[in-house]
Amino acid sequence: MASPSLPPGTAPIKPEFLVSVQPRDVPDDDAAEGSTRHVNGRPDAVPGEGNVDEGGKRLSGAQRKKLQKEDRKKQRGANKGRRFQKVRDEVELCFKIAGGKDCEFGNECRFTHDVTAYLAAKPRDIHFPSCEDLSDQPPFVRLPDVEMGDSGDASESKTSLDPTTTCAIFQHTGDCKHGLKCRFLGNHAKTDEDGKLELIVDEEKKARLAAAETEVNFIDADTLRKIRTKKYPHPVADAYLKELQNSTNDEKKAESTVPAAADSLTTPRDTADITEKTAGIPDVEITETVEKVQDDTPDVPLRFMEKKRLHWTGKTYLAPLTTVGNLPFRRLCADYGADITCGERTFVHLTVGLAMSFLQGSKEEWSLVRKHPSESIFGMQIAGSKPQLLVPAAEIIGRECAGNLDFVDVNCGCPIDLVYKTGSGSALLDAAGRLGKILVGMNKALGDIPVTVKLRTGVKDGKNTAHKLMPRLQSEFGASAITLHGRTRQQRYTKLADWDYIKECVDTVRAREADEDLPPVPIFGGGDCFSSEDYWYKMDNYGVDGVMIGRGALIKPWIFTEIKEQREWDISSRERLELVRKYAEYGLNHFGSDTAGVNTTRRYLCEALSFQYRYIPIGLLEMLPSRINDRAPAFRGRDELETLLASPDSRDWVRVSEMFLGPAPESWTFTPKHKSNAYGNEDAQG
Repeated sequence: MASPSLPPGTAPIKPEFLVSVQPRDVPDDDAAEGSTRHVNGRPDAVPGEGNVDEGGKRLSGAQRKKLQKEDRKKQRGANKGRRFQKVRDEVELCFKIAGGKDCEFGNECRFTHDVTAYLAAKPRDIHFPSCEDLSDQPPFVRLPDVEMGDSGDASESKTSLDPTTTCAIFQHTGDCKHGLKCRFLGNHAKTDEDGKLELIVDEEKKARLAAAETEVNFIDADTLRKIRTKKYPHPVADAYLKELQNSTNDEKKAESTVPAAADSLTTPRDTADITEKTAGIPDVEITETVEKVQDDTPDVPLRFMEKKRLHWTGKTYLAPLTTVGNLPFRRLCADYGADITCGERTFVHLTVGLAMSFLQGSKEEWSLVRKHPSESIFGMQIAGSKPQLLVPAAEIIGRECAGNLDFVDVNCGCPIDLVYKTGSGSALLDAAGRLGKILVGMNKALGDIPVTVKLRTGVKDGKNTAHKLMPRLQSEFGASAITLHGRTRQQRYTKLADWDYIKECVDTVRAREADEDLPPVPIFGGGDCFSSEDYWYKMDNYGVDGVMIGRGALIKPWIFTEIKEQREWDISSRERLELVRKYAEYGLNHFGSDTAGVNTTRRYLCEALSFQYRYIPIGLLEMLPSRINDRAPAFRGRDELETLLASPDSRDWVRVSEMFLGPAPESWTFTPKHKSNAYGNEDAQG
């Protein structure tokens, strides 16, 4: 059969699998990175759109233009309009009562203590299938025949239990913290002689597996309160910032008659090196009483050469990814061979619309530093614009996560407008002096925890500047590793990454290291890596110590296995469904097995599927390797499951989630990061 003519840039799919030669719509990775807006389920809907105002009065052309401009301004920003809500139980049982404990609030508790009423209203258990229950033929998941009563009578509430189901938390730790609220209760509950439901705890498993499965870097409520109320002491940061302020005041006096030089790469400050200014920071002196937690604060901060060296050559590195780079996804990638993982980007600033400030003690923000024991080399990424914010945050991180954090990465690459305009992310590329003060201060505050930097080639397309900044990062600012994404901020994903320029930057850094007799720091490149062949070609030809992988891992998390085994894996649809099952299991273990946890897991699973559907099985391709920017024409898989997993319809992603997490509640909606149809609004499905 002759191959039909495909448009340029289209994936070369074998003719027998083609449904249409026209390529599908290209997912907008720029939008997914931070400019997506979904209003009322339609990707491009603008509130107030039309020729009439709220009162029905016809508007003039100038009025319509002004209204549209205001609406566009309101909707500008990272993922505006993406609606996510917590789905809770119809009757909310007190968490302590659910776990078999006494509630200190008694009758004043705002949640019910009536277990019988709760169990009567509780939906039937969700069946979590085993790997043996999966198939590549419909219905894809085999469900057991378990009789469960639909009666609302309290005496029959026990029939809502499914004894064949599996609770991810109980299986991993021997004790489900959600107790009676667990949606997989049948796995760890039994009826006693009096007909009452009794929770089961596997003490042997709890003692044997808890340490290997327990997440670390939990920040307790008392610590968060101290951070929020600004009572958490950070003496090293305070001393550094004070010295920095004194240096700035001295400069202003000395330059009172001379115009200040611009703080940029192209017009470097004509002053002493930043490290020289701050090297004389005295031993920490604070008048207030320092609590015992601060007793181990070093009198003299470590010098850069005393930092823990990072030996990362040849390691596989999963990029820090906002939203989708959560702990369950990182665990999945670690299972497939990712050596280095990094938590989601955390913002440290007070700007409305980005995130609650790290320094405001936000529970959600601090939860991003959690690590699973399977993550062998783990770091967190932090974004901010000023030393006054990042240095104190670094000191808190270094103390609270001591022993469970291998590095802290400073984001100098985020291209999102809302981040850039605050002076954070890629804005730091044109503010080398400010970046230097941040890195020097963080190095002092973090003790022996290394500081790394992720950056882009520059801000404006065609005006690369990274070759000027990168040689300074180690020698002047103390960076312990560098990652360069081969695109400018302005370019985003419109063109391929410039790997020739990455090599130029690597050579520039190595030349300075040789001149100053410095030990080499690991340098990773990033951009467009989507296959084992591509990875090893970049390793052999561009001088990097490794390749950071982002989009490639989102589309096919098994890319790390391909790299380690130096092969292209024609993964089957059933193996991919097992991957989805594992993600759901890890999600329940992390987010919880109660109703809220189940639907939070569902949300992030659908986010993952919104990338994974873009994978084209290599057995369907006429030539290898596949390329990440190739557009896929409409195609069918080798079996029905492979076709389902390639569906761009978000309703199918929800359908896949229901195989492991039960039916989605009627009130549940999902809006993906990409500009594609949202689930929960039938009109939006076209």
